[in-house]
Amino acid sequence: MPEDGFIADLNPYLVEVVAGKSYYWCTCGRSERQPFCDGSHAGTDKIPKLFKAERSEAIAFCGCKQTQDPPFCDGSHNVL
Repeated sequence: MPEDGFIADLNPYLVEVVAGKSYYWCTCGRSERQPFCDGSHAGTDKIPKLFKAERSEAIAFCGCKQTQDPPFCDGSHNVL
């Protein structure tokens, strides 16, 4: 497993976001509400990443938590 944390899923999470709404993307991989934070990072050095939707659209949120462009999927799961 990568040192960056747990791999929640080897696929991205496609989510319809709403313009103006804030989302907290899980960085630790432990959340039961993937791809979003549920507080499971407590006791770790991970903190959720704030994402504010500029427009309503479908977003591919990273599931493997190894992306170099958080919170977006960048294909990092293809080399795990």
